[in-house]
Amino acid sequence: MNQPRPFIFYCLLSVFCFLFSACSPSSEPSPTSYIENKGSDTIVNLALAWAEKYQIEHPDIRISVTGGGSGTGITALIGGSADLASASRKIKQEEIAEAQKNGIEPVEHVIARDAIAVIVNLENPVSELTLQQISDIYSGKIQNWSEVGGEDRPIVRLSRETNSGTHIYFLETVLRLGEKENKTLFSMDTLLLPSSEGIVAEVRQNPNAIGYDGLGYVPHDVKKIAIATSAHEAYVLPSAATVNDKSYPIARDLYMYTAGEPTGILKDYLDWILSPEAQEIVLQLGFVPIK
Repeated sequence: MNQPRPFIFYCLLSVFCFLFSACSPSSEPSPTSYIENKGSDTIVNLALAWAEKYQIEHPDIRISVTGGGSGTGITALIGGSADLASASRKIKQEEIAEAQKNGIEPVEHVIARDAIAVIVNLENPVSELTLQQISDIYSGKIQNWSEVGGEDRPIVRLSRETNSGTHIYFLETVLRLGEKENKTLFSMDTLLLPSSEGIVAEVRQNPNAIGYDGLGYVPHDVKKIAIATSAHEAYVLPSAATVNDKSYPIARDLYMYTAGEPTGILKDYLDWILSPEAQEIVLQLGFVPIK
C-alpha cells in the first residue's frame, strides 16, 4: 500500500535535518576556564596587567578583574563569588572565622610589595615629616602647615575609604604608629575618597592637601614626602630600593587569597604571577617585586 505523499515528505525532511545537524560544526563556543579576581584597588591595575598578559599566552583562560577594596574581595571569597581575593592588608581573624563557618580555609599568597607614599601639592614647601607628625596631622592635633615648617595654611586631610586595605594599613601603621594598644582615629574632617586616582587629583589641585597612596599610583606632578621614624633618624623617600633595604618606614606586602590551597588553573596562574616575567610587570607599574 502506498504511503501518502505528505507522510513521505515529512520522513525525508526529518532525515535531512538530522544529517545536517550531525555534520554541521557546533555554534557553541569552545569551553574556557574562568578565574574571578576581586578586591584591592591598590592592586587592581597590576592584576589587570597580569590578566591581560596571561590571557595572551593562554587564550583558553578568561580572567575577570574588579576592584572595590580589600574587604570587598575577601567578602567575595568567603561568599564563593571570587576565586582570588586581592588585598593590600592581611586578612583579619574575624574574616578567617567567617570563612571557616562557610567551610573555607583562606590561604595567603604574597604577590608583590608596596610603599605607601605621603603626598602633597608641588607648591607646598614641606618636604619632610616624621611618623609622629603625620599621625598628629591625620588625628587633628596639627591643624596648620605652619606647625610643621610650612606656610600659614589650614591642612586638608585626604584618605581612602574605610573598606580600603590601604586605609586600614595607614591607620594601624601611621596613625597608631604600629602600637596595638593605640586607639588613635582619623580626624572627623578627613575627606574619604573612593580611589587612589581621586586622592592624586585632589592633591594636584589643592595646595593645602595631604594624602597617601600606593607608590605605583603616584605621578610626577605631586610631591612625595621623605619620612623618618623619629626626628633623630634619616628622612627617606619611598622607592623600590628603600622598600627592599627596609629604610622606608611605610612599606607592606600585597596579597592574594584563595579558598584552600589552589589547584589546576588557579595554581598555574599564581605560579606564573611569581615568575620573573610577571614580577617584571610589578616593577614596571611602580611596585616592588618579591624576588
